[in-house]
Amino acid sequence: MAHRTQRHRTQGHLTRRPLTRRTRTLLAAALLAALAGCGSGDPGGGAAPVKKAAPAVPKPAAAPAGLPGMPPLLDPKDVYAADRPDKLSPVVRNFPSRVYVPNTNSNTVSVIDPATYQVVETIPVGNQPQHVVPSWDLKTLWVNNNRGHTLTPIDPATGVAGKPVEVHDPYNLYFTPNGKYAVVMASLDRELVFRDPHTMERKKTVPVSCYGVNHADFSADGRYFVVSCEFSGELLKVDTERMEVIGQQRLPFEGAMPQDVKLSPDGKTFYIADMMAHGMWVLDGEKFTTPTLLPTGKGAHGLYISRDSREMYVPNRGEGSISVFDFEKDKLTKKWWLPDGGSPDMGGVSADGKVLWLSGRYDSEVYAIDTATGKQLARIPVGGGPHGLAVYPQPGRYSLGHTGVFR
Repeated sequence: MAHRTQRHRTQGHLTRRPLTRRTRTLLAAALLAALAGCGSGDPGGGAAPVKKAAPAVPKPAAAPAGLPGMPPLLDPKDVYAADRPDKLSPVVRNFPSRVYVPNTNSNTVSVIDPATYQVVETIPVGNQPQHVVPSWDLKTLWVNNNRGHTLTPIDPATGVAGKPVEVHDPYNLYFTPNGKYAVVMASLDRELVFRDPHTMERKKTVPVSCYGVNHADFSADGRYFVVSCEFSGELLKVDTERMEVIGQQRLPFEGAMPQDVKLSPDGKTFYIADMMAHGMWVLDGEKFTTPTLLPTGKGAHGLYISRDSREMYVPNRGEGSISVFDFEKDKLTKKWWLPDGGSPDMGGVSADGKVLWLSGRYDSEVYAIDTATGKQLARIPVGGGPHGLAVYPQPGRYSLGHTGVFR
């Protein structure tokens, strides 16, 4: 009880004693020390105040890395920016301008001088030459002797053919964008064969379940390519670096026969000519969803980009016409008809962009067409069954193959 009474007395009758000078000094020092140490990482409180952290700035999404070793695009918005008129690489600048025409039925290559529209030489090659293909380094033209199972090299500086190289079923030939591999379209073997781009030594064989692999083109970053399968009406998507098929689909048209494949200048869309659907398929390569069909004409076959990247020429082999597609307008804007008919097939655009050269597959002739007017400039007799002719040299830093796809 006494304890409780003392507590009550202490709480109820507390009196303040005046602070001594020494006590006030000690309290002031303690207060200053506390303020100095507030927010400091120094346990002793003697460090300078910490600055507030700047707000985090979100980093921009990194652009997808391109295929290792691939030369970067000159313009991310135009994969064909290196193909401007007469912009010839130093490698090819002194090569004579020629048009090389493989005659499938004659087992020869007709060489045309574009200045005179005359055949100036006929080169014997192997059995059933299908395409003349510029090498990745631009130094060699490879003639694809499909049934002869060889590639005949031609030196474009001299026009002299070299010793054939044994390669089985070379219907068509492409090169990976980094120049690491040649890719043989072994159509009847049902294979994509990755080879050394110089010696053509086999490096990897990729069996495919579709039938008739024949044409292809690569994505803007080179990471994958789209392949047409002519005889089964299918498309493949192939990982370039892994050398593996990563997608496959059948075209939604009974009897489809897809042919040439070409990437749009902005790198967003693949176009695939179809000679039985009589038009070209429009494909989102990234999504690889079902494409839509844009009718062009009977027997649509080849696809060729103008030197300003604004238009694409689509020869319709079954009706003797060439459709012109405008990329910006996203539609066909013109159609040119060969005055005496014909079978315009594969070819390429002249270095200055003024002439479109096409083989007449069933008429043993070659057509020269003015790209400004669509007027036929010449019809030149060649051997039997002319097919994938190459106009050479052309602008560009390197070749992806076929009759000349340059970037």
